[in-house]
Amino acid sequence: MAYTEIKERNNKKYYYRVLSIREKNRVNKKRIYLGTDLLNSDLKDKEIEADSQLLHTNKINKSKKSNQNLKNNERIAKKNILRKSQEVKGQIIEGYNFDKPLDYEQLIKNYATTGFQASHFARAIEITNNMIKNQAFIFLGYTSNMISSGLRDIIRFLVQNKKVNVCVTTTGGIEEDIIKCLGNFRLGDFRANGAELRKKGINRIGNIFAPNQRYIEFEEFFQPILEYFYQEQKRTGRIITPLDIIWKLGEKINNSKSIYYWAWKNKIPVYCPSILDGALGDNIYFFKFKHPDFKIDITEDVVWFNNTTIGLKKSGAIILGSGIIKHAILNANMLRNGLDYAVYINNAQEFDGSDAGALPEEAISWGKILPNSENIKVFGDATLLFPLLVASSFAKKRGEV
Repeated sequence: MAYTEIKERNNKKYYYRVLSIREKNRVNKKRIYLGTDLLNSDLKDKEIEADSQLLHTNKINKSKKSNQNLKNNERIAKKNILRKSQEVKGQIIEGYNFDKPLDYEQLIKNYATTGFQASHFARAIEITNNMIKNQAFIFLGYTSNMISSGLRDIIRFLVQNKKVNVCVTTTGGIEEDIIKCLGNFRLGDFRANGAELRKKGINRIGNIFAPNQRYIEFEEFFQPILEYFYQEQKRTGRIITPLDIIWKLGEKINNSKSIYYWAWKNKIPVYCPSILDGALGDNIYFFKFKHPDFKIDITEDVVWFNNTTIGLKKSGAIILGSGIIKHAILNANMLRNGLDYAVYINNAQEFDGSDAGALPEEAISWGKILPNSENIKVFGDATLLFPLLVASSFAKKRGEV
């Protein structure tokens, strides 16, 4: 800001042109003497000339300061960015080389050096193979949506071939396996209009359509089984357990595509901590109208399930999804001081403090997983990852793992 300053001395007026410059918290002033007792016409000319000198001087000073600042900035930036570092040991990051003939097995192996979740997934395969090699007792947990999807057939393979020792699932994970034996589910659309589907009696599970007719057929199939158990209860006094129901469903469906047909046939126990949910629960609700004295003993199942963990030489878990099935497996293994192996595949986050999103490290703090265990969480969609994991582990012949 430039202005004219007038000072009076000895009855004379002395004129100065002043340039005021603010730098941070300081104000600097530069002056040029214009003259004494100037007329207005002369003053204007001298102000213009002085302003030109003051601004030119200021520009030169600014330029010098700017050049100095640039040099300082360069020095500071280089010091911070071009820091010398130590060399890092470990796997070199590299992906699959498609210049070579296509080798799917090698493609999956290359996940180990790809980074991010690919490397976590490669570790999940390695841990699973260690479970198999060291003959660990394997708990397979999966939520109902896994059975809604094509993973049902992958899980059926594992149960049929006795690759796992115990299954843990929700009610939907039981009923939808049986329902699929009665009729197919179809590929739909995540964005299908819900109101239109409701009019047509079509239930949507993600992008899978499940016609409600299937549930009517399931009721017709299941009600006689409940009647059988009720009559047995009256005859013997024995109260059935959820496992009794699950194995009986597998026996009666008599379909080799069913997980629970093979669970019954191979006597692989299935733990369902939420048996009264879903269509199974609806049917039990309807059945109770006819037979209010009908009972199911859920306490017996928690006893045998918890007891499976005690005394195991090695215990491992593969958990697809989260929620109640994840916690049931971890809680039971807390009774033996924790799992030796744990593989999680889910997308749940831990920021809300839920067990669903909790990482293996949190389970270690509770004694659900051993501190020296092999464990990993893979963030991803199990429908993409689990078939590849099985192909790289359980589906291999002995000696190939």
